[in-house]
Amino acid sequence: MQTAIRRPVRPTISHWLAPLVWLLLLLGACWGMSWLEPLFRLAEPDSRDIIYDRADFIVLLGRHLQVVGVAALLAIGIGVAAAIAVTRPAGRDFLPMVSQLASMGQTFPPVAVLALAVPVLGFGNLPVIVALLLYGLLPIVRNTLAGLESIDGGVAEAARGMGMTGGQRLWRVELPLAAPIILAGIRTSVTINIATAAIGSTVGASNLGDPIISGIVNGNIAYVLQGALLIGLLALSVDSLFARLQPGSPD
Repeated sequence: MQTAIRRPVRPTISHWLAPLVWLLLLLGACWGMSWLEPLFRLAEPDSRDIIYDRADFIVLLGRHLQVVGVAALLAIGIGVAAAIAVTRPAGRDFLPMVSQLASMGQTFPPVAVLALAVPVLGFGNLPVIVALLLYGLLPIVRNTLAGLESIDGGVAEAARGMGMTGGQRLWRVELPLAAPIILAGIRTSVTINIATAAIGSTVGASNLGDPIISGIVNGNIAYVLQGALLIGLLALSVDSLFARLQPGSPD
């Protein structure tokens, strides 16, 4: 009796529907915020300026993505590399130290990091990237460690019996098996930092936090709501995209 060969199921258009919808809502809000003026006027009925117009929302979105993207790439590179290093025989002794350092990075408030970094790095994006990097390391390091250490010892032993070198076992066996857990950590890190990046507006890093900070300073709730709306839609778009990239995600 022949066994049917199961072919991998290719993602359908509906698989990407959710992130596409969130992205369209985000872009629509950026380009058509003025259409929502009647809604925001309910929050600020006596204010002359309702829609934030000191910078284009699309420009602020691009700057926000740039800062979060650079910090995410650095956090992924450093976090995954550190976790791999301490799961090798030569680095096992440093595993507790790496875990503790990553935990300290997230427990240290980003505002405090900015306050310490600005005198050294100056105003702008650089201190914000440093703060987001430290804040985003813990989920990536923790999940990478969990993913690599959850691999069945028999699998690694079988790969060793096939004559694979340590590097081959890592790239062809361990990382592919640990990828879903690692990706979940990256998803958490990036989603958290999308919201955290808004504080960069306090140190001259222009992004979607600008309307929020301006609204707080000027007592304009409408500005705060506009910034919060765009950051929320961006976080939902990115989180939904990561959900679809994870193996086994539903259509």
